[in-house]
Amino acid sequence: MKGKTPENIDEYIADFPVEIGQMLQAIRETIHRAAPRAEETIKYAMPTFAMDGNLIHFGAYKNHIGIYPVPREDESFKKSLSVYEGEKSTMRIPLDAPLPLSLITRIVKYNVKRNQEKIKSKK
Repeated sequence: MKGKTPENIDEYIADFPVEIGQMLQAIRETIHRAAPRAEETIKYAMPTFAMDGNLIHFGAYKNHIGIYPVPREDESFKKSLSVYEGEKSTMRIPLDAPLPLSLITRIVKYNVKRNQEKIKSKK
């Protein structure tokens, strides 16, 4: 956003050109399908979904869309995530690449399970 933190995800998406907004909306809808009980919010000035804690964040930048956190340490994701740049728990999707919506779905479901396990371990 230009100088101001958005109040909601609609406002965040509206600040981008149509093509990028469509990509962001597709990611948003994918997250909703993968975690229907997750709540939308804005944290760190970017779209965030929360469910038993922060679930996933995403944001558009000059050359990519970032997704955070992603389970780079998990063996079942290493190959899929290796094609996307990013440090530690970051995934950068180039703006000219197709959106890996099935991978995003897997990441969201993984994060839901991770958050639920954290809650159970605290009890």
